[in-house]
Amino acid sequence: MVSLEEERLVQMVHDFIESESSTPPIFPASSNCLSINQARCFTLQEILGRVTEAESRVLETLLKHMRSKNDADKTTSLKMWFLKRLKMDGFNASICQTSWATSLGCPAGAYEYIDITLKGENGDTMRLIVDIDFRSQFELARPTPFYKELTDTLPSFFVGSEDKLNKIISLLCSAAKQSLRERGLHVPPWRTSSYMQSKWLSRCCKVTNDSNIGYSGRENGEAKNGSRHGYSSLWTPPMVKPKIRVWVAGLACLVSSPAWA
Repeated sequence: MVSLEEERLVQMVHDFIESESSTPPIFPASSNCLSINQARCFTLQEILGRVTEAESRVLETLLKHMRSKNDADKTTSLKMWFLKRLKMDGFNASICQTSWATSLGCPAGAYEYIDITLKGENGDTMRLIVDIDFRSQFELARPTPFYKELTDTLPSFFVGSEDKLNKIISLLCSAAKQSLRERGLHVPPWRTSSYMQSKWLSRCCKVTNDSNIGYSGRENGEAKNGSRHGYSSLWTPPMVKPKIRVWVAGLACLVSSPAWA
């Protein structure tokens, strides 16, 4: 039976995640570290326990193919192998290769995951992020027992929305910061929530399909100019000016025509 105080702690952690605040919640002085950790654990279990029908369908497909992954060509990327199987099963899937430049407190980096777009019940486009090596992204070299327990709760295969992923990142990065400080270690910039969010939610994303490759930029999750996945193209073909031939004294010379208004 969960006590009233523990329920209050869970709600405080939940509110902190929902607000996406960079300032950790201030817990009552009577709360001990174990209760705070329990609140984080309950909240993570609640987030992971909310699985939509679409997420369940994609996860079941991944697990089905996981059992037969020994058939995969050893020279083929495991992500690309899963991508082909997902497309064979009718999913609109692609591989997203994100990258981001160095910013204040966040070093440059790159990452890769699978992206799936589905049609929702009301006809809206739904985007699911699929990561087949999710848990290892949050693991620490010298974790506290509680943080180890928290990361063990994470699935190896993650299937979920951007909102669900954001909540997990906020909770785990806050717990990682506490774990590192308890070990007397500095919190590196690649363990901050802004760096972790850049892995999956960077605005610069190279979309790789089984048959084509394209560069895209994410624009607030909304489709721009009818582009796929709610991305807008960052690359456009250069304008080629037409050329005309001008004959001077019987000689042909090639000149560029002026750019007329």
